[in-house]
Amino acid sequence: MPDETTHENRKLEHLRINLKENVQFRQTTNGFDRYRFTHQALPEINLANVSLAAQFFGKDLRAPILISSMTGGAHEAERINLNLATAAQATGIALGLGSQRAALEDSALAYTYQVRRVAPDILLFANLGAIQLNDTYTLDECRRAVEMIRADALILHLNAIQEAVQAGGNTNWRGLLTQIEQVCRALAVPVIAKEVGFGISEDAARQLANAGVAAIDVAGAGGTSWTAVEAYRAPSSFLRELAEAFWEWGIPTAESLVRARRGAPQLPVIASGGIRDGVDAAKSIALGAHLVGYASPMLRLADRGIEDTIAGIKMIEEQLRVAMFGIGAENLDALRNTPHLEKV
Repeated sequence: MPDETTHENRKLEHLRINLKENVQFRQTTNGFDRYRFTHQALPEINLANVSLAAQFFGKDLRAPILISSMTGGAHEAERINLNLATAAQATGIALGLGSQRAALEDSALAYTYQVRRVAPDILLFANLGAIQLNDTYTLDECRRAVEMIRADALILHLNAIQEAVQAGGNTNWRGLLTQIEQVCRALAVPVIAKEVGFGISEDAARQLANAGVAAIDVAGAGGTSWTAVEAYRAPSSFLRELAEAFWEWGIPTAESLVRARRGAPQLPVIASGGIRDGVDAAKSIALGAHLVGYASPMLRLADRGIEDTIAGIKMIEEQLRVAMFGIGAENLDALRNTPHLEKV
């Protein structure tokens, strides 16, 4: 069992479990199998002219791809994060880092998150658990997290079910929305509200928009199940059985994306959760997403090295480009407004 007294050991366990164990949803899909593009035999565009260029928070991206928040706070995590950041810099995409709580509580771990030396130009997101605002964290910790990595925005992640099934989890979520609102009003950079794999409902999206978040990452069901991760980490058979009961819990990503768009139509939305290729990325954007996030596939690529990570990103980009070509969408605005996506 991991030593629960240190965040570093917890991060190492998370890394090990995600790389070595099957913690994907067993039955729940990301929901994009319920959508299909209507193929256009005469796309009337040149594939060479299809542009993936995007903009988010005023920063130009070469493609609407985000390497989603995964890790940090342990020595091995530094290697992963530097590989991810180097690949993001080379391909012109965005990167979110894992929760920085470990480094806020032990400054000696800050180096595992500090990637600007290899990625000076990328759109970079800091990350803290929103529930910490109901514990001891204040605006000061949010500022420190941003300053620690010279981030362009701060992710506040929401993981209520994960906390509820783990030993010593934070389960007092009463009044948290007010705390989030205070951070949104005072922080100098935009705040992104992000789930961790259970999805955002229409009501939650509306609440978060009213609280002042600048974007929402739905992080829906269909990819990594963090209750499955907690089942592997459980220190007792009771907690293992509890966590396993929620292995399939959550709103599938495609469904959550649609619901979040209804709840917060004015906000940019990030689609993530079980997205594994560029075709699902195309479907995400056609459903209204502005960025598409990948976590587990990028973690496995980064564990192998920088070249594999860059190659994986380029494959996703080319799959997205060909999908756009197949429906005659020359740019992301055309894809977002395509009439050629149907529910099946």
